[in-house]
Amino acid sequence: MTISIRDLYQDILIQTAGQETVLIAIDGGGGAGKSTLAQKLKEVDAENVSIIHMDDFYKPSEQRKHVSESEIGGNWDCERVKAQVLVPLSTNQPTIYQRYDWVEDKLAEFHDVPSGHVVIVEGCYSLLFSLRPFYQFKIWVQSPREVRLSRGIDRDGEEQRHLWENLWMPAEERYIKAQNPMEAANLIIDGTGKTSVIENYEVTVLKKNDDALDV
Repeated sequence: MTISIRDLYQDILIQTAGQETVLIAIDGGGGAGKSTLAQKLKEVDAENVSIIHMDDFYKPSEQRKHVSESEIGGNWDCERVKAQVLVPLSTNQPTIYQRYDWVEDKLAEFHDVPSGHVVIVEGCYSLLFSLRPFYQFKIWVQSPREVRLSRGIDRDGEEQRHLWENLWMPAEERYIKAQNPMEAANLIIDGTGKTSVIENYEVTVLKKNDDALDV
């Protein structure tokens, strides 16, 4: 079933009515279409929507040296996501968080996040077990591996292929197998963009919980 981005946004607001600050997670594998969906939702109501990227919480290389390969999402500082973003906003407190600079490989400037509006946390691992309880609405964006890999290489360059194939994608597969984030999602949305669906301000809902949306 297809729904417009505007209707999706309005239905989420209906489902989360009464919440002063609405926290939305958009999870999915790398290259699935998460950031595109988040941006399109923001464009519906730009003044009242903030987007926070999980990639801003990637750990500097010095910290990543100590991460076990078996640790789910260990290269992302999910405790910092919780402390700097989810805990304060869930109690309707404004907050600040520090962005990881991928070029300089260090933490960079701080960003303000007001409370009392919609805050989208987009990125793989946003639906980790430890983070799920903070969200009022959860979305998983589904795209096949080959589509995601192609998008990743187009974005990051062929020289980054080894990171996609040998590090990031295998880690995401372990996350999906161990924690089944799709099951926690209110909606699973098609991110393939076969007909530029997201770009045309519509999305196809692949699965919804019974109480998710009236679509």
